[in-house]
Amino acid sequence: MGDTGIVPAGLAAAGSKLWRSITADYDVEEHEHLLLLEACRVADRLDRLAMESAGAPLTVKNFKGDEVANPLLVETRQQGIVLARLLASLRLPTGDEDEALRRPQRRGGARGT
Repeated sequence: MGDTGIVPAGLAAAGSKLWRSITADYDVEEHEHLLLLEACRVADRLDRLAMESAGAPLTVKNFKGDEVANPLLVETRQQGIVLARLLASLRLPTGDEDEALRRPQRRGGARGT
């Protein structure tokens, strides 16, 4: 198993929890720390967006007076996509897979021309 280590400064509750849960269970390589740190920051951002958008209307009027999606909801969706991509890029195992199959083989070099 991994080493919980020290939670990086600046992370709030959600980011700290994500950091501890991943570093406690997995050996995160040095080059993956930056991806994990950014995923933790996004998790914190999603928490703040959830708090700010609680009770907020689903639509608001833009500068032209048109009803548009609330920017908080749009940003929440975009940050959710970012979090999913960051976590997928860490290639963490998803269950009780055989030890030999714990992490998918990493691709080497650039593909295509």
